[in-house]
Amino acid sequence: METLERAFEPYRHLDPIGWIGVFRFVPAIAGVALAALGLLLILFGGRRLFRLVAGPLGALLAALWAGTLATRLGFGSVQRQATVVSIFALMGAGFLFPTVVVFFAFGLPAGLLAGQLAGAADWLLGFAPGLMVGGAIGVVLHRPLAALLSSAVGAWAFVLGVMAALSPFVPSVGALAQAPGAVLSITALFTVAGVVYQLFIRPSPEELEKRGRERATARRREKETAALEKRWSKQSKKA
Repeated sequence: METLERAFEPYRHLDPIGWIGVFRFVPAIAGVALAALGLLLILFGGRRLFRLVAGPLGALLAALWAGTLATRLGFGSVQRQATVVSIFALMGAGFLFPTVVVFFAFGLPAGLLAGQLAGAADWLLGFAPGLMVGGAIGVVLHRPLAALLSSAVGAWAFVLGVMAALSPFVPSVGALAQAPGAVLSITALFTVAGVVYQLFIRPSPEELEKRGRERATARRREKETAALEKRWSKQSKKA
């Protein structure tokens, strides 16, 4: 747990070099697997595979903000326990009900921003509406947001995985990690490519369902035609 906390600590702040430095915690073999998973999410992560994103994303959300929320709500004395419980709760919710994580993924930042704008005295009055409005927007836009989130997470996993896999053999990877602009630009390109593919190139669920119905209808007609031809053949032989 301590290693994970150190690895994800930069994600609590605006620290791009620290974000990229997470690859140093990943063994080379695990980096290959992480890159493969990332590529899979870039291409197909917006639908059923989104559960693979929603689970870890829920855990990450809890790791980043559960402690802050516990402190804000007056439970600072059990901040660590609240974080651990929230990590497992949101991870499970993500695997079972991905929409819940989409709600919190967009509701929590909106709520925290609204609470910050409202000020310390009225923090809760700003946080609660921000959470509900941001979360509701996320749920309504679930499909494009799922494509965006899966592509972004997949792109980041792919880039970090490739860096982790190459770092033992290519010393320049360490230098690349000190150029966050380049790494983030590469990640953004993969993210955009994934979103475009999932939303505009890959057939939609409705289109896939329509094609399935058409194939089923075609097979049924073929069987009916074959049965009719068989009956005509029998009748011709009797005649």
